[in-house]
Amino acid sequence: MPQSAGHLIVRTLETHGVSRVYAVPGESYLDVLDGLHDSSIETVVCRHEGGAGFMALAEGRLTGRPGVAMVTRGPGAANAMIAIHTAWQDATPLVLFVGLVPVADREREAFQEFSLSGWFGSNAKRVMTIDDADRAGELVAEAMRIAAAGRPGPVVVGLPEDVLVHRTDAATPAPVASPRPVPAPAELAALVARIAGAERPAIVAGGDGWHAGEGRALLDWAEAAGVPVFCDWRAYDAVPHAGGAWAGWLGYGRADAVAAGYAEADLLVFVGCSRSDVLSDGYTLGFDAETVLVSLDPEAVQHAGRIDQQILSAPAEFSTALAATDPTAARGSRGDAWMRGRAAAQQRFAAHRSDASVAGGAGDHGDAAAVAEAVAAGVDLGVAFGELDARLDGRAVLTFGAGNATIWAHRFVRHLDPASLVGARNGAMGLAVPAAVAASLAFPDRRAVAVCGDGDFLMNGQEIATAIAHGGSPLVIVVDNGIYGTIVQHQEHHYPGRPSGTRMANPDFAAWMRSFGGHGELVERTGEFAGALDRALAADGPALIHVRIDSRVMPPASAEIAA
Repeated sequence: MPQSAGHLIVRTLETHGVSRVYAVPGESYLDVLDGLHDSSIETVVCRHEGGAGFMALAEGRLTGRPGVAMVTRGPGAANAMIAIHTAWQDATPLVLFVGLVPVADREREAFQEFSLSGWFGSNAKRVMTIDDADRAGELVAEAMRIAAAGRPGPVVVGLPEDVLVHRTDAATPAPVASPRPVPAPAELAALVARIAGAERPAIVAGGDGWHAGEGRALLDWAEAAGVPVFCDWRAYDAVPHAGGAWAGWLGYGRADAVAAGYAEADLLVFVGCSRSDVLSDGYTLGFDAETVLVSLDPEAVQHAGRIDQQILSAPAEFSTALAATDPTAARGSRGDAWMRGRAAAQQRFAAHRSDASVAGGAGDHGDAAAVAEAVAAGVDLGVAFGELDARLDGRAVLTFGAGNATIWAHRFVRHLDPASLVGARNGAMGLAVPAAVAASLAFPDRRAVAVCGDGDFLMNGQEIATAIAHGGSPLVIVVDNGIYGTIVQHQEHHYPGRPSGTRMANPDFAAWMRSFGGHGELVERTGEFAGALDRALAADGPALIHVRIDSRVMPPASAEIAA
């Protein structure tokens, strides 16, 4: 039956298994919204385009299928740019639909007109515009395929307002599966031989694509082969945090002992990730090691340094194939001492403890005694996040904002299930809350917990309203120190005693949550946290714990907490 191009777009998304679209409505794509009225797809109405983009990104990361966001032209597209940059740098599948001015109004500086390719061309895998109603379904199917193929990433689709209402007899296209190459036996044999010949081999897992049991399979194989497994920053849900091979995560906030173990390796096998900026401490660690790169990206985008063997495969197919090989063949003459030492360093680092014991070496952060006194008088975040870890038992989905406030959760909260972490690996602020909202909608049977600082929270905290409206129930933990803590830490290092442009005035976040109809509590003492956490976890609907701490309390430098 003939239908409008806008309705064909919706039908195509349905056939591609899309369950939700995250949208801020606009008059530029009204016909698509009309098609969604009778659709099986839930339209999640967001309060800001940046929040909509981050929700789509979170769904893409947690499911492996492209998340879908819809925004209007000009200002709406500008607000969504942060999610496109994040999806590009983090290699996460996402499709952004952007309403555009009518075709006849182009190049006239029409209301909200802008250049779609000019804005997004450097941060998207593909930018396309639907100028022909008969091709609307074809281009949407192409966008969904490209976003998930090879190195995943964002695709941007322009929707001219007038084209959307044109009628078409074009059929709804079926999904086209992307190739999922399996490592050849010869490739695996060469890899096993490299590992057997190395004295200090290590595997580094990361990126997206760890959605089933492949992380456990890889970890078990590595332990049997005597090989430690590290994870990339904010991708450490790739493998369970258990067993004799788990060696910790690299990047910001990691233990020096963990980074030193990575740097000592004479063979590095990157699976789903690469030797990138943050992982390698600013391109300083791990460059002398023999290197094997396992990914679907033949161009090795983001990888720095040598590649001695490249295997084109995704984490799932590679890990399954490797697990079918004999791990004892990869041992050579190597015992377990190398692997056990790396695992022990991470175990010491992640052991629950009072943060006062490590904040005493405050270093760049101010007088050590004053910091320790502030911790003792207020909330000891080492204790608080230990309580959170005990309650979640490694099973929740955690979402993170940017900044120092997240470091305690990175350190003390375990991940035992795959697809259980969403954090902006490009350092974007404002992701924690919308990502937790999306996680609670996509996986209503799993607990979703957002961890963020006060600066990060207010960048997209309005999406709590979206959770209320659509039945989401995230728990949000806001660590409030009244400053942009990461920047202050840098200032204290480079310009001691001269903080500038970093202080904030905050509301009562718990009262703010209650004003939406959620559960909110303020915590200012360590002893208050456990009870507040239990009540928040038992709440019916969204909950927030406002943790107010002294502005002098910051994560100790990694050298001081590595022991």
